[in-house]
Amino acid sequence: MSRLKFGTFLAPIHTPGQNPTLLLQRDLELVQLLERLGYDEAWFGEHHSAGSEIYASPEIMIAAAGERTSRIKLGTGVTSVSYHNPLWAAERMVMLDHLTHGRVLFGLGPGSLPTDAAMLGLSQIDTRELLAENTDIIMRLLRGETVSAKTRTHTLVDACIQMAPYSSPLFDVVVAAIASPTGARLAGHHGIGLLSIAATLTADGFSALQHHWGMLEEFATLAGRSEDVDRSKWRLVGPFHIAETREQAYRDVEHGIEHWFKYLQHVAAFPQMAVEGENKREMIDFINNSGIGVIGTAEEARAQVQRLVDQSGGFGTLLLQGHDWANPQATARSYELFARDVMPFFQGQAQPLLDADERARRVREGQADEHRKAVAHMTKKYEAELGRV
Repeated sequence: MSRLKFGTFLAPIHTPGQNPTLLLQRDLELVQLLERLGYDEAWFGEHHSAGSEIYASPEIMIAAAGERTSRIKLGTGVTSVSYHNPLWAAERMVMLDHLTHGRVLFGLGPGSLPTDAAMLGLSQIDTRELLAENTDIIMRLLRGETVSAKTRTHTLVDACIQMAPYSSPLFDVVVAAIASPTGARLAGHHGIGLLSIAATLTADGFSALQHHWGMLEEFATLAGRSEDVDRSKWRLVGPFHIAETREQAYRDVEHGIEHWFKYLQHVAAFPQMAVEGENKREMIDFINNSGIGVIGTAEEARAQVQRLVDQSGGFGTLLLQGHDWANPQATARSYELFARDVMPFFQGQAQPLLDADERARRVREGQADEHRKAVAHMTKKYEAELGRV
């Protein structure tokens, strides 16, 4: 595999009742920080209910973040394509591709909150079926076709996008997957990437990693797109919070981990992301003991990343799940420590320095003796020139 990339996946999950204006600005500032720290990607969710996941439009977040940054790639994580006219969804992404000079990433999903779909009169079965229908239309449009189609929500007549993408030939498009095979099937059929949102949040999600990729390759072969699929376009999402010590990390996340758990347990109705714990200590221990994430040190985070690499057989990007477990300062510090002490081990930067350090240690005594001899030699030569010897 090539150099592993890193980013963040911001649903986000903010505690309700705070100033939403400040929260949105803080999230944009976080993306600016991540660019400075060397992260590769930032993904923004789409949700419309339940009070915690406050981005109604990932495209608007991308536009705002795009003006504040210059290098980091920005993705829809995900666009709930079941809610949208597929023509306009494709058109908006092509426009953002131009505005960001080729830094957009297009994530497709059915919409995760049943309370969102209910406001549109859609069932969970509807949204899954519309995901498949609209993904087919979107990919045909993005590949330059003129499409006439009728879904249960929209009709397209000789539809086509009016601008070619800025990216050549196309920006990355990925389909969300949790534990079911739906995402892997769609990704393989269309020859696009996979976004494993719950790769670490359940035992099923973790154990299904290799199975999902095998299924993706199988469907890509059936569709004649085996050459299009690439593990470097596979993105995994998982939660981390690290500090200088495990004890400090535990203290940090006492700030807000309870809301994250209660939201997944009692508000957001997607049982695929089941978490356990009734008090803060049980919640913290669950993250570590279940293997779904890390609250601890950089060393423990490195072990978790390696575990994901081994289980999956290799992937392209690890996205750190955005959360408010800790306060903003401790959260920023966690991202910094991850960039400093975790990312280099998976990007070819750590080992050469460690090897150089080891080589220098091995020859230190001999080199020190040579140094002392050189100093003595030059001292004697200098004194001889002065007539002191």
